[in-house]
Amino acid sequence: MTEKKQKTKEEVRKFIEMVAKKNGWYLHPDEDFLEMLIEGLQTNYNRYEYFACPCRMHEGIREKDADVICPCDYCKPDLEEFGHCYCGLYTSEEFHKSGKMPEGIPERRPREKWLA
Repeated sequence: MTEKKQKTKEEVRKFIEMVAKKNGWYLHPDEDFLEMLIEGLQTNYNRYEYFACPCRMHEGIREKDADVICPCDYCKPDLEEFGHCYCGLYTSEEFHKSGKMPEGIPERRPREKWLA
């Protein structure tokens, strides 16, 4: 049996920076909060071997969690409507330039997926 490689915080940061750059997004402006999100993604990757959203409940089964693998299926609609994703990890360019901080937004994930 092969031992799975654990992701470091630096590897997680590199991943989210790549995703943000590819999509023209920015990262959460508060470095302390961003660090907490990175740690959550790192924990989830090291536990499940995929980047499960750090702000949502998940099953730990890739197929059941596919909609909340970062960047989740709800990220783009959230950015379009609110300027940032549910957890605030990614922000749109317009939101970033406004100087605002991400705040709570409605959950788009269907109830049956997070109450299972």
